[in-house]
Amino acid sequence: MATRLTTQDASFYFLEASTTPMHLGSLAILEAPEGGLDYEDLLTHVERRLPLVPRYRQRVREVAFGLARPVWVDDRDFDITYHVRRSALPKPGSDEQLHDLVARLTSRPLDRSRPLWEMYLVEGLANNRIAIFTKSHSSLVDGAKALEINQVILDPSLQPREVAEELWMPGREPREAELVLDAVAEMIARPSEGAATIRMVLGDLVGEATKAIGNVAAVVRTAATTAPSTPLNATISRNRRFATVKTDLDAYRTIRAKFGCTVNDAILAVLTGALRNWLLSRGEPVIAFSSVRALVPIAVYVTGEGTDEAFDPEVDPAERETMRESAERRVYSWMIDLPVGEPNPVVRLSHIAHASEAHAKQNRTVNAQTLVRMSGTAPATLHAMGLRVASGLSQRMFNLVITNAPGPRTPLYLDNAKLLEMYPVSPLLRNQALSVGLTSYDGHVYYGLNGDRDAMSDVDVVASLLYEALEELLDASK
Repeated sequence: MATRLTTQDASFYFLEASTTPMHLGSLAILEAPEGGLDYEDLLTHVERRLPLVPRYRQRVREVAFGLARPVWVDDRDFDITYHVRRSALPKPGSDEQLHDLVARLTSRPLDRSRPLWEMYLVEGLANNRIAIFTKSHSSLVDGAKALEINQVILDPSLQPREVAEELWMPGREPREAELVLDAVAEMIARPSEGAATIRMVLGDLVGEATKAIGNVAAVVRTAATTAPSTPLNATISRNRRFATVKTDLDAYRTIRAKFGCTVNDAILAVLTGALRNWLLSRGEPVIAFSSVRALVPIAVYVTGEGTDEAFDPEVDPAERETMRESAERRVYSWMIDLPVGEPNPVVRLSHIAHASEAHAKQNRTVNAQTLVRMSGTAPATLHAMGLRVASGLSQRMFNLVITNAPGPRTPLYLDNAKLLEMYPVSPLLRNQALSVGLTSYDGHVYYGLNGDRDAMSDVDVVASLLYEALEELLDASK
């Protein structure tokens, strides 16, 4: 019997529209090894790791008349060369040219007749670098049974891990009559499931996604009002712009040591400063009480005693391994009003630190606020989990999504190529002109800014203002 998509997987599948492709992107920049990493090398490496992510060889098949949620079926015509592709920049390719390419690739929806993922090897980058850009549909990655492919193709050393070879043979695809009979039987046995599927097909996606992630209402009651009116919420097109920011993790540690906050508080304060100056650059009215409401999915460890430990870049790997043995890893979400109206960077940081501390205390006593369980610590999978939380909420509740997924503190490798930088490319939700993804890796914090091409034509301005906001807080730390 074919595996049916979960309610939330299906909601992602049906949520996709021409202006909101629901795939999660990941941009990895690597140092080209001696002899290079050519297309055939990457193809072989990925094919060896596919047994670790079996859903990447399955496609979605819908049930006739929308009688039930779609099912996962093996792609009998699976062609690895269709999914792993080759691209190049005119040598010597600049970062700006790479960002333009990523924006164009992000704008294109995935082919629904095939497994919902693509990977691009981008050659021609300056300074002996190569890039790999990956797109995985959000319905494909649940963080538990189905991981994001970057979680399995990267290794912690130059010596690739051993993966048992597998002779893959696609399973038999069910006939249409079988799917219909199964759907009718399910509707009789569980009428509520059938009603939910019909609502989903008819467009009640937010409601079904919200139910799928459980106790989300307990969290969003804190947002009693709609989000402030800002240029971040606008009708969006199908085209995108992309920008990146690379910062040193030590800079946030300096801010933390001076003001007694967390690294995550410092990151949110830097974002707040950049958004404030961006609004001013647009001539938007910014008054003392102006704010931007952000939805911030956070990874945590939940112990048997019911206490949550923030999963941030500062956790030592050995300590993290100990926590892993005695705690579950989950993603929960909270909303914070970023004080863009406050001109003083230290006061902005103080407001954010108090808000996050109050939320952390509340979360430790209310375990029902945990929304999504997750497995693995790869940043791309964590970002996928954060998106699942955000998509289940009304976009009227917040202005933008900020996903912050800590990554490894030591270098990673793809075959014999060292990973230099990693940037998340989070999708835009309806009427959301900007999404911000952050990943810490090997002593740095990487920002990926995905914006609508028309509504956020100045996304590169936000990127430059992030550097300025960080410098402003560092100067205040002296």
